[in-house]
Amino acid sequence: MLHLSCHTGGRPIWSDALCAFLADDFNKEMQCVGAANGQYALDKIIEESVIAGINAAKLSGNENHDFSSNVNKELDILKPKVETYLASKAQAIFHIPHAKATFMAPKQFVDFQLDVTAAGIELAVAEGFESIEHVKRYTALGFGTDQGKISNINGMAIVAKKLKQSIAETGTTIFRPNYTPVTFDAIAGRNVNSFFDVERYTPLHREHIKLGALFEDVGQWKRPWYYPDDNETMNEAVARECLAVRSGVGLLDASTLGKIDIQGKDAREFLNRVYTNAWSKLPVGRCRYGLMCGEDGMVFDDGVTACLAENHFIMTTTTGGAAHVYQWLEIWHQTEWPELDVYFTTVTDQWATMTISGPKARFLLAKMTDIDLNPESFKFMDWREADVVGVPSRIFRISFTGEQSYEINVPANYAVVVWEKLLEYGQEFELTPYGTGTMHVLRAEKGFIIVGQDTDGSVTPADLNMGWAVAKNKPFSFIGQRGMNREDCLREDRKQLVGLKTKHPNQVLPEGAQIILQPNQPIPMKMVGHVTSSYFSAALGHSIAMAVVKNGINKLGDSVYLPLDNGETVEANICSPIFYDPEGAKQNV
Repeated sequence: MLHLSCHTGGRPIWSDALCAFLADDFNKEMQCVGAANGQYALDKIIEESVIAGINAAKLSGNENHDFSSNVNKELDILKPKVETYLASKAQAIFHIPHAKATFMAPKQFVDFQLDVTAAGIELAVAEGFESIEHVKRYTALGFGTDQGKISNINGMAIVAKKLKQSIAETGTTIFRPNYTPVTFDAIAGRNVNSFFDVERYTPLHREHIKLGALFEDVGQWKRPWYYPDDNETMNEAVARECLAVRSGVGLLDASTLGKIDIQGKDAREFLNRVYTNAWSKLPVGRCRYGLMCGEDGMVFDDGVTACLAENHFIMTTTTGGAAHVYQWLEIWHQTEWPELDVYFTTVTDQWATMTISGPKARFLLAKMTDIDLNPESFKFMDWREADVVGVPSRIFRISFTGEQSYEINVPANYAVVVWEKLLEYGQEFELTPYGTGTMHVLRAEKGFIIVGQDTDGSVTPADLNMGWAVAKNKPFSFIGQRGMNREDCLREDRKQLVGLKTKHPNQVLPEGAQIILQPNQPIPMKMVGHVTSSYFSAALGHSIAMAVVKNGINKLGDSVYLPLDNGETVEANICSPIFYDPEGAKQNV
C-alpha cells in the first residue's frame, strides 16, 4: 500500500512507534486499513474496515444515505466476538551492534542480493554521499529485483545514524513500479501467436471489408491492397483501378501515413536542420515536400510538411517510418539542440486521411464542402481548413498520383461518416476505391519514389536526381550535408535512379533483377544496377520500371540487359523515371 500511495504522488510518513513508513493521505480516494495503516489490533482493524467500507460506498455515489446506524450496529455485533490483540512495541534493530567498529567487524550484509554491507554504506556517507539517492547509487543498495523491499529500511537507518539525524530526515529512495516483479513467462508470453506481431487498423478498416478489399501488411498496418470485382485477378483489379483514377476519380485510405505535430518558436529552424531543403519562408497555408537524410547523407524518409501557423507545422512521414522519424526528431532535439524551442506530438492515430484523385476530384469535393476550390485560389501544395459534410477538416492539395488530388484529413472518430458520404456523392462520378497495389503503379508512372523500395540506405538525394530538394546556402548545416559531400558520394559511377522500358511492351521485369551492360557475358557477370520497382501500366499500355544504374543519369537512351533466373536475357532502354505527364500539368489543373 505504501508503494501504491507513492506511485500516485504521495510521500511516505515515518512512524517512530512502528519503526516503519506509512502511506500519507495524499490520495483522498485511497483508504488504508489494518496493517497497511500501521494498525495491528484486531478490534481496531475491524472498526477501521467497516468505516472504510462505508466511506467507499459514499464515494461511489451514496453520500446522501445515512450509514451511522449501520456502523454502530455492525460494530456492536463484531466487538464482543473479537479478542483484542495488541501488537508488542516495535524494536528498532536495524543494525546489530558489534564490539568492534563497523569497518573492523565481520561483514554485516544489508542487501543480500547485491552484497551491500553496513561498512559499505558508512563508507559512502564518509565519502560525502549524504543523499539517500546518492548512497543507493554508490553502493547499489536496493538495485536488485526486490527493489529494496528487504534491505532499504535497514540501509536508511544506517545512513541516518551515521549522519546523526532521524530516519524521517534521511528519507527514502523513489518507489517505482512494479512492486511485485514481472515473471519471465509473462514477458516471454507477450510475443506469441496473435501477439507476435500486432496488427494495426485504420478507422476505416471495417468499411474496406464491406467493399471486399484484400489486405497487405505495411509495417504493422493492414492496408487495402486492391478491391476485386467478382473473380478479378489482382492484375485485372489494379488495372481497372488505375484507369478509373486516370479517367475519373479514385478514393484511397491514406490514414496510415505518419503525422507529427510540430510547434514552437524555433520550429522553422528545426525543420531547416532535419530536412535537406529550406523552410524559413514557407508561408501559412502552404505545403512542401522534404527529404530527410541520416548523418551519412543517405535518404531514410520523405514526406510533405504543411505550415498551419507561423510556428506550427504538421509533418507527414512514410507509413513504416513514422515511429523512427519521431524518435529521430526527439533524439536530435534532446541531445544536440536542446536550446531550440520546439515540441513534437505524434498524431497519426488522431487523424484519418482520405485521398480523392483524378480529373473529377474537384467536382466530387465541391458537392461536399463550400470552400473555394478554384485552382487559382486553391493551388497545388496549398491546404485549407474546411467543413466536409459538416465535419471540421483539413484539406491538402497534394498528389502522389500526378492527378488532381485532395487529401481530406478529419478526426478519426468522423472517418466513417465522411467515407460513407464520399461513396454516396461519388456515385455520380463513378468513384472507385483503390488500394496500395494501384497506388504503387500510379506513383511509379510519375517517377515518385518509395523510401525503402527505391532506396536502400545507400542512396543520396543526388543519386535520385533530386538535387532540387537540397538547399545549398542554409546558415546552419542540415543533417547529412557533410555526409553527402564525401568523396565517395560524389563519384560519377554511383548508382542513380532511372526509368526502364522493356523492348517488348508486355514484358514486366522482376523487381530485384540485376542489370548488365553487355549481353552474353561469362559468369560472373559485371552487375551495374538492379530494378527497384516494376509494373504494367494500363494507362500507358506498356510495362514500366524504376532502377538504380551506375552513372545512369548520363546513360539515358542506352540499352541494358537483365539476365533472369529462367535463362532468358531481357533488353530494356534507360529513360526518365517520369513516364506519365512529365510536365506535371494534370496535378496543377
